[in-house]
Amino acid sequence: MKALVLVLDLVGTFVFALSGAAAGVERRLDLFGVLVLSFAAASSGGIFRDLLIGAVPPAAISDWRYLAVSLFAGVSTFFWYPTINRLRSAVLIFDGAGLAVFCVSGSQKAIVFGLDPVMAALLGMLTGIGGGMARDVLLSDVPIVLRSDIYAVAALAGAAVVVIGDALRFPSAATTCTGAALCFGLRLASIRHGWHLPIARAPEHPEAKIDATKNGRDH
Repeated sequence: MKALVLVLDLVGTFVFALSGAAAGVERRLDLFGVLVLSFAAASSGGIFRDLLIGAVPPAAISDWRYLAVSLFAGVSTFFWYPTINRLRSAVLIFDGAGLAVFCVSGSQKAIVFGLDPVMAALLGMLTGIGGGMARDVLLSDVPIVLRSDIYAVAALAGAAVVVIGDALRFPSAATTCTGAALCFGLRLASIRHGWHLPIARAPEHPEAKIDATKNGRDH
């Protein structure tokens, strides 16, 4: 199980690092900025997870492989972005892949540390959304998870598959692949078809109503 978690973590680190680096290149950051964004996007979710379950120091800063993978992805994207950008909506695809891998790896690690099923699923979701939130905040964007897109819900669905599969004693590899595929599929389908959660409707301010009334009288 620990070997599976490590492999998933490194794969998730790589694809989230690609998403962070690609976003940095699109914003025309310099090499240092792209590498910072790459590491932040790749490692934030895992760091949050490890701190919450008491796995300290977090693997992302205690194991050189995480830093090496994120820097490799960042440098590759910086110098060969045109090649990576040939993929349709590269940043969204890499982000969806990272979300899928991290949500299942987060759940797997939470299970290893003995968390109950509900908290393991929530921790898997947090692991998945942490990197994207860090990337968006550093770029002064509203995090995707706080917008109307299906993002955190997709991560929670993938994490839930892993937790339910573990409770039913299904093979961990099968439930992990199924959970990741479900999360990735939901994320891409929501982008393609415009699926979203209900959006809050702020009430109109009284000042705006007064201005509208005045404008109507003027006309």
